[in-house]
Amino acid sequence: MKILVISAASVFLALGGTAVAQTTTVVVPGEVKTYVMKQETPSVMFEGDVAVGTTLPDTVEIHTIPDQPDYGYVVVNKKRVLVNPKTRAVIEVVQ
Repeated sequence: MKILVISAASVFLALGGTAVAQTTTVVVPGEVKTYVMKQETPSVMFEGDVAVGTTLPDTVEIHTIPDQPDYGYVVVNKKRVLVNPKTRAVIEVVQ
């Protein structure tokens, strides 16, 4: 019985840590979103879902945002997404 309780607690803690990591949010300045929404950038195709945390391949060109080195953007599958230009990870789906 003790082994079962310890195993269940271990699984709970492992899953709990994962859930906390996934709920981390990045607060993006409003001017970044405004800039991205005004740009007329063609959409690129990407197989699969584009969601927060998705890492975009090197073949997808990330566009820079003036005076905002921590943010980039790309239009993927007709959705505007903000990207961390260093990691290529999607940080927010704007539209």
